[in-house]
Amino acid sequence: MRRGASVLACVCALIGVYYVAISKWGIHHETLRFFDEARQRPVAVDIAERLDYEMKANAGYWKLPIAIISNGNTVKNTEYSFLANVFAARGYLVASIQQDIPSDPPLMTKVGLPYVGRLAVYEKGEANILFVLQQLKPLHPNADYDHLTLVGHSNGGDTAMYFAKQHPRLVSKVVTLDNLRVPFVLSDKLKILSFRSKDPQFKTDPGVLPTVQQAKTDGIDIVQTPYQHTWMCDRGPDFAKESIEATLDRFLGGDNSSDLAPVDTDHLIIANTGMPLP
Repeated sequence: MRRGASVLACVCALIGVYYVAISKWGIHHETLRFFDEARQRPVAVDIAERLDYEMKANAGYWKLPIAIISNGNTVKNTEYSFLANVFAARGYLVASIQQDIPSDPPLMTKVGLPYVGRLAVYEKGEANILFVLQQLKPLHPNADYDHLTLVGHSNGGDTAMYFAKQHPRLVSKVVTLDNLRVPFVLSDKLKILSFRSKDPQFKTDPGVLPTVQQAKTDGIDIVQTPYQHTWMCDRGPDFAKESIEATLDRFLGGDNSSDLAPVDTDHLIIANTGMPLP
C-alpha cells in the first residue's frame, strides 16, 4: 500500500514538473476584457494557449478544442492556472471567465427555491459563457465551438453543470471541483469527472451527486479526495494541485490530443485515489 502511494506521489510530481516547465516555455496567457452591451456587463477572460498548437491551428493543421473554466465564489478567474495549463498543454484553447463582478449581489441560500436560491447566478454564468464564445469566434476561427469542455470550481462547477444541462449538444465533457448545488447531468453521451473535497464546512446538497449505479451506468467519474474545498485552485498546496493534474490528465487521455502518452488506469467511479496528505 505504501509502495503504491509512493509511486502515485512520484507520478504526480513528474506531471507537476512537466506542466510547470511547459507553462513557462510553451503556454501563452493573455487577459481579454470584453463588454456585453446587451447586459451592460464587463466580462474578463484569461486565455491560455500552447504556442505550437496555436500555430498549427492558424496554419489549418489543427482545430483547437475549447475548455471553459468558471471560477468559484471569491476566487479570481486567474487563480486556476494549474488547470488551464493541463488543458493548454494538450492543445486546448482555454478561456477562464470571471463569472462574478463586485456589483453582483451576494450569493443567497434559500431553501425551497430552485438550486437553493441561486438560479439567477447560474443563468448569469450561462449568459457569460455564451457571450464569451461569440467574442472568441472571430479571434480564434480555427477552434471547435461545438464540443465544449466545461470546468468549474465550487459555484463555478455548478455553473458548468447548469450550462451542460441547458446546452447538451454543445458540451462533451464536464469537470467539476466540489460543486455543491446543481444536480449532475445524467447522460451516457457526456463525460463527467468530479473531484470531491473532505471538508466539513462545505456540504453537498442532497440529490446533487448521482447514485453509485447512476455513475456506473453513465460513466461518471467521482474522485473522493482528502483535500479542503478551498485547495482546489491555485491557492492550494502543490501536492494537491499535482494530484488533481495527474487524475485530470488520465481523464483526458482518451482524446488523443496530447503528446503525452495516456496513463493506464482503472475507471474511477466513486473512487478514493489515495491522494497524499502533507
